[in-house]
Amino acid sequence: MKIYLKQLFLGVATAAVLYGCSPQKTEEVVEETVAETKTPTLTLLWETADSLFTNESVLFDDATGTIYVSNIEGQDPLQKDGKGSIAIISKEGKILNPAWVTGLDAPKGMAISKGKLYVTNIDELVEIDIASAQVSNTWKVEGAEFLNDVAAHNGTIYFTDMNTGKVHSYADGAIATVSEGHASINGIAVSADGTIFGLDGSGLKKWNADGTATVINSNVTGGDGLVILGDGNFIASRWQGEIWFANDSTQTLMLDTKAAESNTADIGYNAAEKIVYVPTFFKNKVAAYKLDY
Repeated sequence: MKIYLKQLFLGVATAAVLYGCSPQKTEEVVEETVAETKTPTLTLLWETADSLFTNESVLFDDATGTIYVSNIEGQDPLQKDGKGSIAIISKEGKILNPAWVTGLDAPKGMAISKGKLYVTNIDELVEIDIASAQVSNTWKVEGAEFLNDVAAHNGTIYFTDMNTGKVHSYADGAIATVSEGHASINGIAVSADGTIFGLDGSGLKKWNADGTATVINSNVTGGDGLVILGDGNFIASRWQGEIWFANDSTQTLMLDTKAAESNTADIGYNAAEKIVYVPTFFKNKVAAYKLDY
């Protein structure tokens, strides 16, 4: 009987030791599962003073850390009044120069290429020399009605016309129409491999090599600003006051400011620090949010 009890005790002790080792693997599996299903979020970091009048677009320059803000400075996004401007703010939310470039009409989307800042201005594309802060060229776009967002890739500037449903390009002094038939198209972005993505009435879409476009998310419709995160993920803003995290199968509403009547127009993005810059339009300020996903 003593021998039996001793064997029984040794068996129980061994089982306890083996059991004590197993929870570590279980915890690791749980941690990995949680990480895979994490809900994307935006956390407010700061807001500028409310003196960036009718700010429509924010652009973060990865090369210099400069943040540009386009200001319509009026109620009408189609009025040619010469009141529009480009401001510069700091990464801490201070307005460094509220009138870096002035004399525009209703500036909207922006993109940088080869030392120039390109801005849509109702029916024209404006080129600003960054070093001198002077308008260096202006191109009228035939038939344009409501030029909006802008993206750059390898020296080519792509921009949308929300009213005509067209995507235009500029390269080597010439304006061309890349694609058309996209109702209410606004946000546009180009990936590192040159694939064009856009937001229109049908949703989030991408352009194929043959020039056709495929909708990859039909739920995020009528978007304004578009950011490519990589790995098939995107951030899309809706002017009314929504910011979405989206891919080809899901979408998550990360920010809803409609109740506060705070718009979320053409967003900018600091990829290194995962910060989204939101122009609030009629609230006249830019808000910065930390992205966690």
